Amino acid sequence: MSHFWGDAPSIEDYWRGIILFGKNVASYKFALAQSLLELAPGGKSIITLDELAEPFARHTLEHLRLCDSQSQQTNVPYPFLEACRHYDRGEISYEELISITAKEGFKVVLDKFHNVNQGETPLRFFACERRGAKAITLTDELFGMLSGNQGQNLPQEVDARWRLVETAWELKVSRHLINVDYDADLELLFVQRPMSRTNITSCRSALNGYQKGKCFYCFGEISIISSAADLTDVDHFFPRVLINYRIAHPIDGIWNLVLACVSCNRGVGGKFDQLPQLRFLERLNTRNEFLIGSHHPLAQTLIRQTGDSAPKRCSFLRGNYTAAKTGRLINSNWQPAFEYPPAF
Repeated sequence: MSHFWGDAPSIEDYWRGIILFGKNVASYKFALAQSLLELAPGGKSIITLDELAEPFARHTLEHLRLCDSQSQQTNVPYPFLEACRHYDRGEISYEELISITAKEGFKVVLDKFHNVNQGETPLRFFACERRGAKAITLTDELFGMLSGNQGQNLPQEVDARWRLVETAWELKVSRHLINVDYDADLELLFVQRPMSRTNITSCRSALNGYQKGKCFYCFGEISIISSAADLTDVDHFFPRVLINYRIAHPIDGIWNLVLACVSCNRGVGGKFDQLPQLRFLERLNTRNEFLIGSHHPLAQTLIRQTGDSAPKRCSFLRGNYTAAKTGRLINSNWQPAFEYPPAF
């Protein structure tokens, strides 16, 4: 985590650390994160559990309908999850669901939300006066984060992370056996099943947090909102034309996909089918190690694609770079005209 946060972490870095790197045996963290992002723009600092219960239950319901495998992770019946199922079967009213949520839904998640790698983040996004309190207090850090340039991207990042975790549960196989593929036409991540495939999430939403909301090449701000003027491109670091030479296989692997601003990717003097300067290879390795440091299934996918140890992964990248450059198949000296201070 210290590697991801760096020497001067931003508010968004701490938030993404919680969402991307925490271990996940339940999805309450994601439901709470989405609820905080939804409620904070209303401007209220003190949120009662009754108020928090409505979005918390709603977001949980939406995902249980996609994948109802959560309780199988611990083999413990959760009254809140059972209430969600009872509501979906028409056995209780929505008001009863919200009441049960306020009483049962927050017994663990409020205390555990800020925990990452067996410790707590130095910065908090809400505070509880005491265990069993009936309200939480949203912090200035949460409000400040949402007013920043990356605020609009965060809900999609949380949802993408949630779907990746659910996919591992839904397939009911070891996370070591799950491989996430990329559909270049739809720009979606998916898992191939024996008779079909499961679409998971947008590639942009899944990768943006690991790049801290920055263009991979120039570190300018990017957006993953489909209607945004600065919507990021999904770029192949090793250009896709190398597929003809069997270099950088699998060329469509997650290891080779980065998010880049339109200017860097295909603007005047843009990258197009060129290979970036060698110094960018270390940046790709750093970004990939962020993914490795997260939990299933993206981490295992990258390990299978590039190597089961850090030295092997470095060797994989350098070997492909040397092959592409030595063969003089493409220009290998591209760099952006301008770069902002490094973000990772």
